[in-house]
Amino acid sequence: MALSQEFMNARKDQLLAEKTDLESQLSRFAKPTGAPGAYETTFPEDIGSRQDENASEVEEYVDHLSLEQTLEARLKDVMDALSKIESGTYGVCEETGEEISQARLEANPAARTTVHPE
Repeated sequence: MALSQEFMNARKDQLLAEKTDLESQLSRFAKPTGAPGAYETTFPEDIGSRQDENASEVEEYVDHLSLEQTLEARLKDVMDALSKIESGTYGVCEETGEEISQARLEANPAARTTVHPE
């Protein structure tokens, strides 16, 4: 079953909105590196003078590194899905070549694979 243009447009809008949101979240603590979808977490420039302040800043930096990885991975999935829409390969499972269900794409428009009940 081919995906309708209306369905594809709705998924594209959904993906573009998510892309904007992810980029906004990343920009709060990281800088774009110049590569599409790649960011670099910045370490606080004004480290405190007390050891407990430094520990808090280092802990926050480490938390941001983890969050950066998660958000970048999702951003990559979203950007890949947008690219697939443009190339006409959207909605095809990367593992099996089968069509991904519309329900799955509605729930996760960046889905790469189908889900098979076991």
